Amino acid sequence: MIQKNDIFPIGRLTKTHGLKGEMSFSCTTTILEDIEIPYVVLEPEGIPVPFYIEEIRLKTDESGIIKFERIDSEEQAREYTGLTIFLPNEYLNEINEAGADADYFIGFEVSDNEKGKIGTIAGIDQSTENVLFVIETEDDEILIPAVDEYITDIDHEKKIIRLSLPDGLLDL
Repeated sequence: MIQKNDIFPIGRLTKTHGLKGEMSFSCTTTILEDIEIPYVVLEPEGIPVPFYIEEIRLKTDESGIIKFERIDSEEQAREYTGLTIFLPNEYLNEINEAGADADYFIGFEVSDNEKGKIGTIAGIDQSTENVLFVIETEDDEILIPAVDEYITDIDHEKKIIRLSLPDGLLDL
């Protein structure tokens, strides 16, 4: 039996597509394009259940059409519209290697190895050449570059990013 702490979210089923049980989806990572995954996990009625992929067609790196085994009509597909798509934790390493879309990290707690908890990622600023984490602190909002050289660890299960920031960066 699949437990909730054995899975992590990667996207959402957005709407039905056609009459044969296909569904549109959006995803926060390119993992469905990068590796062949036999099944995803959905939570109908709040219970994690594996759904085996019959076919998947990508529109972009983060969206496409998916067809599950045993879902063969628009009516059946409609029951799953809006559900979050999860993968088993065994795919976390592939997410790390493939890289995740920056929006995937919204909601992650951010902590510095020396100063401790900084805040929570509220957004991603991609308006400049350097992508920035928009972090809500207890009394302010700060921007920190989202660069590999600052990131020391990402705990996908607990949704925590640990950083090693240069002295003075938080004082700007």
